[in-house]
Amino acid sequence: QVQLVESGGGLVQDGGSLRLSCAASGRTFGDYAMGWFRQAPGKEREFVAGMSRRGTSIRYGDSVKGRFTISRDNAKNTAYLQMDMLKPEDTAVYYCAADRGAIVTVNPGAYDYWGQGTQVTVSS
Repeated sequence: QVQLVESGGGLVQDGGSLRLSCAASGRTFGDYAMGWFRQAPGKEREFVAGMSRRGTSIRYGDSVKGRFTISRDNAKNTAYLQMDMLKPEDTAVYYCAADRGAIVTVNPGAYDYWGQGTQVTVSS
């Protein structure tokens, strides 16, 4: 079992920045690829970013490329999502997730563990 807890969400103005953190406990953090997803009201869960176990492979959703940066610190059992140039359409609940697989996948069904989510609201 892996427990994931997100933090760092909040209210920010258009063009602002936020940094989300995902603290993991339980099994060895470095054994899992990590992903960030988001879900806005009435919409499906959307892949935002993912990183492989050692950070050698990274993927981003098309809507966040060039603005968001995923990272991880295996020594601190924590994953991060740096979000810059935020837009109102980035408003959503953001979730981190852990996948025992060896590759980064955009499919939320492939992830084994999920955090409770943190709200990000971008005002115009």
